[in-house]
Amino acid sequence: MQLAHISIDQLSVSAINMRHSKRAPDISDILPSVRARGVLVPLLIRPNGAPDSFEIVAGRRRYFAAKTVADERGEAEPLPCAIMEEGDDADALEASLIENIARLDPDEVSQWETFTRLIKEGRGIADIAATFGLTEPQVKRILALGDLLPKIREAYRRDEIDTETVRHLTMASKAQQKDWLALFCDPDSRAPRGWQLKQWLFGGQSISTKVALFPIEDYPGLIVSDLFGEDSYFADADLFWQKQNEGIAARREAYLEAGWIDVVALEPGQYFHSWDYEKTPKKKGGKVIITVSQRGEVECHEGYLSRKEARRVRAEGEFGEESEPRAKPSRPELSGPMQNYVDLHRHAAVCTALLDHPGAALRLMVAHAVVGSSLWTVRPEPQRAANETVAASIAACKAEAVFGEKQREVLTLLGSVDEDGPVTGGNGDDFALASVFARLLALPHDDVLRVLALVMAETLCTGSAIVEALGNHLGLDMRGQWQIDDAFFELLRDRQVATEILADVGGRLVADSNSSQKLKTQKKIIRDFLCGKNGRQKVDDWLPRWMAFPVSSYTDRGGFRTADQWAKVQTLFMSE
Repeated sequence: MQLAHISIDQLSVSAINMRHSKRAPDISDILPSVRARGVLVPLLIRPNGAPDSFEIVAGRRRYFAAKTVADERGEAEPLPCAIMEEGDDADALEASLIENIARLDPDEVSQWETFTRLIKEGRGIADIAATFGLTEPQVKRILALGDLLPKIREAYRRDEIDTETVRHLTMASKAQQKDWLALFCDPDSRAPRGWQLKQWLFGGQSISTKVALFPIEDYPGLIVSDLFGEDSYFADADLFWQKQNEGIAARREAYLEAGWIDVVALEPGQYFHSWDYEKTPKKKGGKVIITVSQRGEVECHEGYLSRKEARRVRAEGEFGEESEPRAKPSRPELSGPMQNYVDLHRHAAVCTALLDHPGAALRLMVAHAVVGSSLWTVRPEPQRAANETVAASIAACKAEAVFGEKQREVLTLLGSVDEDGPVTGGNGDDFALASVFARLLALPHDDVLRVLALVMAETLCTGSAIVEALGNHLGLDMRGQWQIDDAFFELLRDRQVATEILADVGGRLVADSNSSQKLKTQKKIIRDFLCGKNGRQKVDDWLPRWMAFPVSSYTDRGGFRTADQWAKVQTLFMSE
């Protein structure tokens, strides 16, 4: 054959071409490549009897793509062509058939090999996508195969592994891939595939990030993404459930503040059967039912009563036409952020006090060991702040500073002089465990108790009843650990509570005379008393009831979790 560049005006499609049709072909897959690089593979043509005129035996789609690019740019480049000798139609038909049968799409592994070479040559993902008529996610998916062990890639090339299995393997560490490959190559074993492989990788509980009620950036643990960029999962299921339960609690509080009479959260895995309930609007006492699946999905069913409750309501005529609607529940005494503020400051003070009472820490740790979860998973309290205001307040508080100093002292005792942060939270490494144990054996008994007290303090749950029990047992005076700050006033948004605080610092007469003032004015008067400004007599060492041990409320509206927690356990410690 003779190779030449032929003007596009001299070409036409032969009727012999196996893809010949009056309709224009679909060229969407090759058009980006032709735009970027032109026609690279020669068209197969033959003379058609007219001078300087040729017909296309194979390459019709390349021809139409070149014509489209020419129309777009207003000029046409000559096309590379292989000119057949004049012969019969059978030769031309055979050539067309051979080329089109040979034009099979390459497998993904071959594409990965090519794309990898292009990346090394400096091509970007966007360039590769435009050249080959692919989307960028498709290119990333193919490049993701590079994270697999070579033997796994070759098995995929030979169709011994399906696409779903390969997709899950891209989320596996190299060690997990080696373990899976050993099972795959062992004729007496069966390597998990598909969804079973996902369960195998995540220890039986794979939870997608799509179901989280909380912002993903607030999750402190590891998130594993499949390198195809389509799915991601929480590596630590226990940590996910801790954050998800906080999200469910926040969702419940939001419904109650919106005026729903009750919000019922079913146990995880418990189904909501609509036939067991009757649709009931909020104004007639309807509740919100929250369901949680074992995979973490949360669904809220608004406006329902169980059929038994609905029958009872109708029988009692509780919501007859002439009866009054049920009163809207009162607003909680504390907002969510203020409750968070109180919890974290009380927690910091109790943890710091605990460090000076290793005997109590010892007994509390034994209690945790007895009542703890399976194999006693130990994880430091994350101390998640509700917003930046609370975070800044906790970071600046005296108790946190003292705690940090003692934390560094314990790290030094354990030989971790160059480290910072919590003592707890290791990854279960056997050598590390043995190293810490050997270090503890060499320490005096009193130093071991110091380590024990700090470990117990780091793992003490914020906002829990045990914080209240421990603070009261230790006789903790928060005046030495907490000072009022701007964050307190910023989070104080209830005028009734502000009036009661004003009565604390300025007396009932002052409070009653200013009870109708704006909240901003009330807070300024409170500040004046605490600072001794604008003619107000200075009040020293004032402590809000929310911060005292034992804790108490300013109103009878309820909605103060700290007081509720103390009420649960108060009788257990009354003898003290």
